[in-house]
Amino acid sequence: MRTATYLDRKNLQQKTAAWLDRVRGSVAPRPGLQLNPARCALLVIDMLRYFTHPAGRCYLSASAAIVPQIKVLLAAWRSKSGPVIYTRHGHRNDTDLGMLGKFFSDYIRADEPQGEILPAVAPVGNELVIRKTTYDAFWGTSLQEYLTKRGIDQVLICGVLTHMCCETTARSAFCRGFEVYLPVDGMATSTEERHVSSLLALADAVAVVMSTAEVVERCSKSA
Repeated sequence: MRTATYLDRKNLQQKTAAWLDRVRGSVAPRPGLQLNPARCALLVIDMLRYFTHPAGRCYLSASAAIVPQIKVLLAAWRSKSGPVIYTRHGHRNDTDLGMLGKFFSDYIRADEPQGEILPAVAPVGNELVIRKTTYDAFWGTSLQEYLTKRGIDQVLICGVLTHMCCETTARSAFCRGFEVYLPVDGMATSTEERHVSSLLALADAVAVVMSTAEVVERCSKSA
């Protein structure tokens, strides 16, 4: 996979503002949709060493810039005792690769160190970790049942990769009746073009884009 260093801590604020301006300038507003942390689960998608550690086989340099943003989101959700759910992509062997095996020559082994969640944003306590074998965090997992039982009808999706697992999970959530919210500075992928293209498509069809700062502000105003 071709990767580029398009995001770092120095340009994060500037990029976030530019992305929001571009997306919000090209899609209709959604006045009927408003993030409510009391009804929303934070989904942390595949923040694995494979993608987020410099020694990872598919290291995304932009992921370093979003780690502090995800830490901020985690702190906000944990302060409200809101549901925090992680996904951990991994395969037992080459028999459960599905179409991914036809697209890519390498895969994440479920039991290898690179398949572990980055310690800086790791789960605490009894936070749920969903194991998955494809882009969609709902496919073949207990995620929908877990959310429905807790009266959750919104999801805030962060993590990697924007245009793969984050985007597919967002579309799946929408189709299952969940409101979808995306922190544009809380997701990363291989190139800025893919990141922005995904944000534009998702905001047009299934999701509301926000900044991490806007999400935290909503949390501070909620009861």
